[in-house]
Amino acid sequence: MRRRIATPSPVALPPLWRVLALAFGLLLAGAFGVARAEESPDGPPKYLGVVTCAGSTCHGAGHPVGDARINQTEFLTWHREDAHAKAYRVLLEDKGKRIAQNLGLGDAASAPECLACHATFVSADVRGKRFQLSDGVGCESCHGPASKWLGQHVTGEASREDNIKAGMYRTEEPVSRAALCLSCHLGNQDKFANHRLMGAGHPRLSFELDTYTLLQPAHYRVDADYRARKQVAPHVQVWAVGQAAAALRTFELFTSEKWQGKSVLPEFAFFDCHACHHVVSEPRWAPRATTGLPPGVPRVNDAHVLMLLYLAKAIAPDLATQLHDGLLALHKASLDSREATLGAARGLSELVKKVQGKILAHTFSVDETRAMLDSIVAGGVAGDYRDYAAAEQAAMAVHALTDSLAEAKALDDARSKTLAQQIKVLYEVLQDQNAYQPARFSGEMQNLASALK
Repeated sequence: MRRRIATPSPVALPPLWRVLALAFGLLLAGAFGVARAEESPDGPPKYLGVVTCAGSTCHGAGHPVGDARINQTEFLTWHREDAHAKAYRVLLEDKGKRIAQNLGLGDAASAPECLACHATFVSADVRGKRFQLSDGVGCESCHGPASKWLGQHVTGEASREDNIKAGMYRTEEPVSRAALCLSCHLGNQDKFANHRLMGAGHPRLSFELDTYTLLQPAHYRVDADYRARKQVAPHVQVWAVGQAAAALRTFELFTSEKWQGKSVLPEFAFFDCHACHHVVSEPRWAPRATTGLPPGVPRVNDAHVLMLLYLAKAIAPDLATQLHDGLLALHKASLDSREATLGAARGLSELVKKVQGKILAHTFSVDETRAMLDSIVAGGVAGDYRDYAAAEQAAMAVHALTDSLAEAKALDDARSKTLAQQIKVLYEVLQDQNAYQPARFSGEMQNLASALK
C-alpha cells in the first residue's frame, strides 16, 4: 500500500523566538552573498549542495516551527526517509559494485553512467564550493540549481513566480514533475536503463506519477497557504498526466536511433520483461485482444498506452477506438520489420499526444473517474493484465482513482475500507514479479468489481 505521511501539528513558539528566527533568516540572506559570489551575473546557475538548505532556520529544523508557512523540517525528512538521499550510497554496496564490474565501468561511485541517476550529476563548472556528489539525488535535482534563487528565497519576500523565473523548478505542476521524474525513472536522450544495464543486474524500472509521488515521505504540507501559492492537482489528474508522459517518453526513446542501435537484436528494454523472463515449466500464455500476437513472441511493453486506452473510453471514445487500433498495428508490425514497428510507434505516439491534449484541457468529474476505474477493473476481469507490467500499472491506477474518489467524498468510509483491503490484495499478488500468477490477479480484479457494485 502507498504510504501516507501525517503532517505533525505545528508547535507553538513564543512570538520573540519567531522574531529572532526571522531576523536570523534575514542575516542568512545577506550571508548568501556566498551564492552570488560563486557565479557571474551572466553565467550559468550553480548547484550549491544540500547543505545550503539544511540550516535550522531554513529547512533543517528538528520539528515543525511555530506558525511558519512550511514545516522547516524538509531537509531532515529527505535525509532520513527519502530513498533519493540514499541513491549514491547504493553505488557503494556490493550489488552496485557488481553491476559496475559486469558493465566494465570500474568504480560505480565515479562512473558517469551510474552517477547520472544516482546523484545530482552536473559538470564541475556549475558545482558550488559546498556541492557533493555523495549527497545523492539532492534538493537541486528536483528544485533546480539554487545560486540564482537562493538569496531571494531565503528572505521570504520573493513570490513563487519570482523564484521560478530565477530557475526554481515547478515540481508541483504534474506535467513538469512527470518530465523531471521520467528522466531517471525511464530515461531521456542522455541516459536510459537499457537491457545491457538490466542484464548486468540493475532492477527493472517502472513508473506511475501519482504513486511514486506518494511513495516518498512528503516534505511539504498541503494547506490553505500552499494552495494559494501552488497548483494542487487531484490524484486522477496526476495519474492521467503521468500515463501520457510515460507513454510519450517511451515512444520517443523507442524511435530514437541512439537507443535502438544497429544490432540484429532489438533493444529489449522496450519489451515486456516477463514475456521472456518467467518460469518456462508453467505454461501461461493466453491471447490478448489488444495485441493479436501468437504465442512465443516478445511483446512491446504497452502498459502505459493500455491505461490510456481505458482512460480515453471515458472522456474521448473516438480516440479510444483509434488507440485500440494503433496498439494492434504496433504489435502486428513487430512481426514484420523494425522499420514497420518504428512507423507504427510514431503513429501511436501522435494518438497519445491527442489524448494528452484532452487530459490537459479536462477536469475529471466523479462520474468519469468512476467510469475509468470500472473500465480498468473490467480489463482485469477480461484477462488484459497477463503481463506483469500491465498488472502493475493497473493496480496503481486502481489505487490512484479510488484515492481520487475518496478525495472527492464520493466514497463512504465503509466502501473506502473495503476497497483499500482489496487493493492491498492486488499489491500482494504483485509482490514477487517472479511468482506472478495472471489468473490470480484476474480473480482478484473480479473481487474488486464485486466490491465496487
